Amino acid sequence: MASESHRDRSLAAEEITERVAGFAGELHDVTDARLVAEGFLLDLARVSPPTAPEHWDDILLVVTELAANAVQYAPGPFRLRLRRTFDGVHVVMHDTSTTEPAPRPFRPSRGGGGIGWHLIHTLCDQVSVVGTADGKDIHVFLPW
Repeated sequence: MASESHRDRSLAAEEITERVAGFAGELHDVTDARLVAEGFLLDLARVSPPTAPEHWDDILLVVTELAANAVQYAPGPFRLRLRRTFDGVHVVMHDTSTTEPAPRPFRPSRGGGGIGWHLIHTLCDQVSVVGTADGKDIHVFLPW
């Protein structure tokens, strides 16, 4: 993990607003991104538990998929930002590719993926892609 903001674990709910971490873009960074997200959710759950147990797993799955896509399709560094919203969690994944993600056919018998972008759209309340000068930001909003 390249960088992570460290927070006091005794923060009040209104102070658990954001967690940002940068990664080199290596395969192990997918796990590291998930661990950063899990740490954020642990802190958040202590002061504001999720409204349904599956929200926790959905956020971790979406972060894992976004990080895996960043490593596979946008070689280079990527950055994860998690932010508490009024009724959920806003996740932003920044990567170095300017190509917008697109759904691919999911064919389990052939392997090779194709389900990640579909999962992201299914689990998230909102998904948007914003191009930047050095890549793109993928914004997703999930319930908490």
